Amino acid sequence: MNKLKVYLELTRFDRPIGSLLLMWPTLWALWLASDGMPDWRLIVIFILGVFSMRSAGCVINDYADRNVDGSVERTKNRPLPSGRVSAKEALALFATLCAVSFILILFTDVRTILLSFIGLGLAALYPFMKRYTHLPQLFLGLAFSWAIPMAFSAQGGDLRDPILWMLFIANCFWTIAYDTYYAMTDREDDLKVGIKSTAILFGEHDLLIILCLQGLTLSLLTWVGILAGLDWPYFIALVCCVGLFYLQFKQARSRDKAACFRSFLDNNRIGFCLFIGLNLSYFL
Repeated sequence: MNKLKVYLELTRFDRPIGSLLLMWPTLWALWLASDGMPDWRLIVIFILGVFSMRSAGCVINDYADRNVDGSVERTKNRPLPSGRVSAKEALALFATLCAVSFILILFTDVRTILLSFIGLGLAALYPFMKRYTHLPQLFLGLAFSWAIPMAFSAQGGDLRDPILWMLFIANCFWTIAYDTYYAMTDREDDLKVGIKSTAILFGEHDLLIILCLQGLTLSLLTWVGILAGLDWPYFIALVCCVGLFYLQFKQARSRDKAACFRSFLDNNRIGFCLFIGLNLSYFL
């Protein structure tokens, strides 16, 4: 039981914010691809897949950072740097979670199965990018957004649909924005150990660039709503998101670590708000 608790900690099962931030755009895609009537089996498959792949991503992320997490105040007590889990155990758990995700995808179609291999590659690549580029958040955005074409494909949507790729790019911008808030909490420690991030790259312009990324996100999501012929609740939800983004900025303006982390967490409300607006739009 103690080992199980450690594994759950390693997969961040006790902190589902990452899974939720991955789940909302996946659900947006399912609803848009199906005109508001997604197959309930696909909803179950993708929600379970979101949680299993996000857990796998956390494990491989900690494996990649196992030699530096011990030098970072926020991460020094994680299972790998504290020695409660070995590197081999972490890799075995990563493989198991990937296998679970793949089994779930087998219940879809061949095209979606093929797309899943790209998603796996992006998930495995992201943790190592922070050593080579100041844009690891871009790779996280690509990894977190790849469920969108997979959801369109599984629902029988056209992969050439501009709505799909507008949603994909919008989600990339959104992910970079909220993960920059997250990276701001570790900026001082990351500089010491040589980890790169957009928080370091943006420097004193971090909050301004986050606002620009959020503005691009909302602009693209507005075009998604227009092209999809969505009704007024969706656009009301976008207006609410403007207010929520402003509150994030106001909260993090001091760049206090705890405030930046709360601004990161508050993005769950963005995803939920848009999902409700999308549902109401199709309902009406």
